[in-house]
Amino acid sequence: MPKKTKLHILWTNDNFITSEKMVFMYGITSLRKRYWDDVTIIIWGATVRLVSENIKIQELIKEAKLEGVHISACKTCADQLGVTKILENLDIELIRWGEPLTQILKIGEKLITI
Repeated sequence: MPKKTKLHILWTNDNFITSEKMVFMYGITSLRKRYWDDVTIIIWGATVRLVSENIKIQELIKEAKLEGVHISACKTCADQLGVTKILENLDIELIRWGEPLTQILKIGEKLITI
């Protein structure tokens, strides 16, 4: 049985066009076309604020989740930027990503950083 393929997209760039035309376009298409078995978008840094403020990004997150993309955000970033409640209300997983990201890198899983 082939091993499941996983992709993590570390999204730190709060540029709307990059978010729409790369992060979500590739993340969603990757599952639709079965490029990857699992896709996780990790919201980190300034992007937590973008997500909390931008309705179009929130709609893209909902679409991605409907396609099966896992959406998770850095809890520390959300706490420090004062947007934790907003992200919780958007049903976005919040975890402290430092250790999990380190493990992804150490075991050699696929990671795109935007």
